[in-house]
Amino acid sequence: MTYWYPGVQAAIELVRRRFGAVPVILGGIYATLCPEHARAQSGADIVVAGPGERGVFAALRDALGDGVPPGPDLSGLDALPAPAFGLLRDRTWLPVLTSRGCPFRCTFCASHLLAGDFEQRAPASVAAEIENHRALFGTRHFAFYDDALLLDKDRHAVPLLETIAAAATPVRLHAPNGLHIREIDGPMARVFRAAGFSSLYLSLESADASLVRERTPKTSPDDLPRALDALEAAGYQRCDVGVYLIMGLPGQSAGSVDESIRFVRGLGATPRVAFFSPIPGTAEWDTLARTGVVSEGTDPLLHNKIAFAYLKGDLAPAEFERINRLAAAG
Repeated sequence: MTYWYPGVQAAIELVRRRFGAVPVILGGIYATLCPEHARAQSGADIVVAGPGERGVFAALRDALGDGVPPGPDLSGLDALPAPAFGLLRDRTWLPVLTSRGCPFRCTFCASHLLAGDFEQRAPASVAAEIENHRALFGTRHFAFYDDALLLDKDRHAVPLLETIAAAATPVRLHAPNGLHIREIDGPMARVFRAAGFSSLYLSLESADASLVRERTPKTSPDDLPRALDALEAAGYQRCDVGVYLIMGLPGQSAGSVDESIRFVRGLGATPRVAFFSPIPGTAEWDTLARTGVVSEGTDPLLHNKIAFAYLKGDLAPAEFERINRLAAAG
């Protein structure tokens, strides 16, 4: 994240100590969202914004000259090499990415800034990757980190999960990033169950219909009862389903968050409250910039959700603590 840049500085300093004047190329979230800050403060020689494979080989040529071999096929996500998970010490859990980006434009989200156009992998390729990692490393837990896993589900998520279910692969699947509630119906819920999804998190953000309509077009509060009914019918316990709610959006009242928590808990699900983070380039950032709360010179440390909430947020710290207690209450 952008507010972890002191760690980037420390890592680059270690590289300098070990390798001397070797050129250092920096990419990732911080480099993409705060490129000027990264160029001025990170210590890297070259900063690559956006998806790394699209810029890193040009950066290598800039650093090393024409002797750099040609890069891999960049025709699509499935053409890229698989992650080098063999370098990890612990492979009990591994991440899976079946797509990149998101076509929605929630006012607080930077997914489209980080990934560019929305891309999806072929379901057969993802299923083969999961099976390969299970066979190589004995991995039993796979976490999907897509921002839009269920988009175009009949051609993407459904065939992928049906393939996993048909193979009877002994795995447990997880969706920590939050799923689009609108796409969860009876057939989808049954496929989740058959494929081995054991932890499900849904992205509602708020039970305030006007807030959702203006800031997160991916869902509405009316979608949640239908999704929970479908999941319960498929064999899930409602209390085991987490529902993400956002707290601390500019102009969002404490009462709105309270009502959202009660709405989720009244349906039998478990509310999971997340603090708003101001992210450069998003609509919420632009709103904060117009009112002078943030600016181009704002230290990325203030992008941290806790730092912003306590130093610049609309709600008093005591309100955040009270809301957290309300969310945690059984």
